[in-house]
Amino acid sequence: MSENLPQQGKGPAFRRWRARRPFWGGLLLALGGGEILLTEKVSLKVAMHIGMQGMTGYLLPVVMLLCGLLILFSPGQRLFYSIVGILCTLGSWVTSNLGGFFIGLLLGIVGSCMTFGWLPDQEPRSERKRRRREAKTATKSELQQQA
Repeated sequence: MSENLPQQGKGPAFRRWRARRPFWGGLLLALGGGEILLTEKVSLKVAMHIGMQGMTGYLLPVVMLLCGLLILFSPGQRLFYSIVGILCTLGSWVTSNLGGFFIGLLLGIVGSCMTFGWLPDQEPRSERKRRRREAKTATKSELQQQA
């Protein structure tokens, strides 16, 4: 019986969920924190910079990871989380193998900046382009009628 019903899948629901939040910024920040956290376990022969041993080397990437997840699941506070995320990302330069061998550092910076610059009230780009085209054709037709 259920074979005759159309399957809608999870794709459209996920796209709607993703469109209402700074998805890529939060994901990049979380990935940056995870990458820096993974490079903490690297052997001393590979490590470029040991940094401050102990809690701080693990604390900053965990806070980055949490900020990235909080951006995804609580987008109303995205500005605060992006500022905390970029501060932790910049702090990881000193504490965590040069920010996870630069990869986690770059992911965290790009993710935080994307989150900070995300505008939830902005209409989709295709809609704006269509309105501009309609406005241009309307003004051209008005000019032709006047001539």
